[in-house]
Amino acid sequence: MDGRDWGKFLLPYQQAVEELKVKLKSLRSELKARDEYAPIEFVTGRVKRISSILEKARKMAVPLDKLETGIEDIAGIRIMCQFVDDIHRVADLIRNRKDMRLVYEKDYITNYKDSGYRSYHLIVEYPVQTSLGSKPVLAEIQIRTLAMNFWATIEHSLNYKYREQLPDHVRERLRKAAEGAFQLDNEMSSIRQEIVDSQQEFEESAGIVRKVMNHIQELYFHRKIREAANFQLRFNELWEQEDIRGLKELSAEIQAAIDRAGKGGAS
Repeated sequence: MDGRDWGKFLLPYQQAVEELKVKLKSLRSELKARDEYAPIEFVTGRVKRISSILEKARKMAVPLDKLETGIEDIAGIRIMCQFVDDIHRVADLIRNRKDMRLVYEKDYITNYKDSGYRSYHLIVEYPVQTSLGSKPVLAEIQIRTLAMNFWATIEHSLNYKYREQLPDHVRERLRKAAEGAFQLDNEMSSIRQEIVDSQQEFEESAGIVRKVMNHIQELYFHRKIREAANFQLRFNELWEQEDIRGLKELSAEIQAAIDRAGKGGAS
């Protein structure tokens, strides 16, 4: 190992990972807030361990003074999606961003590896603002379905155990498992609209319930206790009946009562 200060070397990468996670999670929240389907299920990130950086540099014959350009995944972001089509939409969203520059892409879904590994990789250059000025940092963004990620996590663990010398029978079973995972993705894609509609109905129901409960509490705040208690009873009945339309109408009534209370009207 060279005599560099690894703590200082990794700081920009740590900052890049944290900022990218926040931005991509915010993108998901923004889409949901606009009542749009959010193709991002969740986002994780990590900075490569020093031992892993050195091992990869050795395998790729990257000189230690060229790590910043020779190792592209020191900063790594992983985006999980529900459907294969979501992966391509997320890739489009990243390509169109102005706060990072796309360097190149690797499509391991269309051109999956012999092992069965499937994922979509984007190598981006992200400018980190440090105390010494702007510093461009390379980061790898992997976009996968949940099934692809499950398979890749298992493969990674097995490669670690066998030091990347997997026995033939294990390698063959992994290949079959990868095909099974991709068949699952295809099956889910075939009923995608039904799944999305169901999820949106659930989100809408949860949002109405949250809104009604918050508004009832607001009536209590305005000391409209009798009115609030009456609305609570009606809410309980509608909730038991799973009457979403009735809950929407109740929400509008409560909002009108709040408006009257705010103007000093009588209950």
